Amino acid sequence: MAVFHMNECIRKTKQHIPLTADEIAALVRGITKEPLIPDYQLSAWLMAVCLNGLTDAETAALTMSMRDSGQTMHWEMLDGPVADKHSTGGVGDKTTLILAPIAAACGVYMPKMSGRGLGHTGGTIDKLESIPGFSTALDPAAFLKQVQEIGFAVAMQTGDLAPADKKLYALRDVTETVDSIPLICASIMSKKLATGADHILLDVKVGSGAFMKNDADASELARLMLAAAKADGRDCTAVLTDMDRPLGMCIGNALEVREAIEVLRGDTDNDLGALCLTLAAELLQMAGRGDAAACRRMAEQAVSSGAALERLRRMIEAQGGDPRVTEDLSRLPQPLCSRTVKAPQSGWISAMYSEQIGRASVLLGAGRMTKSDPIDPAAGIVLSVKPGDAVQQGDPLMTLYAAKESQLDEAESKLGGAVVLAETQPAPQPLIHETYRTGATA
Repeated sequence: MAVFHMNECIRKTKQHIPLTADEIAALVRGITKEPLIPDYQLSAWLMAVCLNGLTDAETAALTMSMRDSGQTMHWEMLDGPVADKHSTGGVGDKTTLILAPIAAACGVYMPKMSGRGLGHTGGTIDKLESIPGFSTALDPAAFLKQVQEIGFAVAMQTGDLAPADKKLYALRDVTETVDSIPLICASIMSKKLATGADHILLDVKVGSGAFMKNDADASELARLMLAAAKADGRDCTAVLTDMDRPLGMCIGNALEVREAIEVLRGDTDNDLGALCLTLAAELLQMAGRGDAAACRRMAEQAVSSGAALERLRRMIEAQGGDPRVTEDLSRLPQPLCSRTVKAPQSGWISAMYSEQIGRASVLLGAGRMTKSDPIDPAAGIVLSVKPGDAVQQGDPLMTLYAAKESQLDEAESKLGGAVVLAETQPAPQPLIHETYRTGATA
């Protein structure tokens, strides 16, 4: 085998020369095994990929090499369908906290490995860790036991599961190389395939607050991910969902946990509740629980009966958290400072720049500027309006929460122009743009 040189990989990717499968395999080995590739070389290669892309063959090789960089999980011991769900990242996206309990209440197992916040988007692990006492570090035996008994568990990606991705994920977050379609595909699908679920639901966000800004890029990402799933023999569906507006009304960790609990209490007459019920029905249908109509009824019943909320309560308790938060939301972390941003004039909310709002929430302490930054679990933003709403001058647009007044100042300055007012009411935007399934052409 030829001697591997990382600088040669950087040069080739920079010059649009495809890497061989052997070169990619050696690169991935160098992420986790001695001799380790230095961060500065990996960062240079990531930037070259971000600027120049990868071929389909390179993306497939990277995905499979990252999948095989650690252990893979198997679920033959479970007596029902095993499913997984992943979102490509959005602002206010707390669907896992709602979807997983619904699926579990309907007899579908969901062993869920999740990540921390990435760029301007929040992470499920950060959200759950805002619950007092909650631990996302589960050993394999505890993880399996909880999935068997409760139907789902949400844990931090272990060092043994796609460890190459864990390293690249952290570097991408701080080198502005998050928004690369091949890197997003390899990151997501290496973990999903290693986790071992038979059915994989992909929530591909598209719009101003997503990494995919338009339907063409989102469809390309869906195509690559479906191809990876099909090559590994998995049943996979990709749903393109709207992120031209934040999802729900809350952005921030404890704030989003609160909103998820409210949906599971039955407050589903909103964009967050509607999307979660639609995704849950899709997942249940994939897992063979019935046709589309029956699965929708099943998902709605899981919420209205309280069964899904009870699954969430049991999961929180099993992972060391305070289960009383499902009954008393004041037990979640509370912010020290707040400020209301008001409408400068009357009109209709015609647009919201979700990425700008997400980056403001990071400045408030709800996300990270560097990979070592601490998270303020109580920080974030609560929206008062959404696109299509009418406001009068002086009406509240949103409320900012932080630990210090200086953070409120910085975030408020970032929000200039994030909410667009118009004289006429805008046309409604669909929540779901398109759905692709394994075997279909995206």
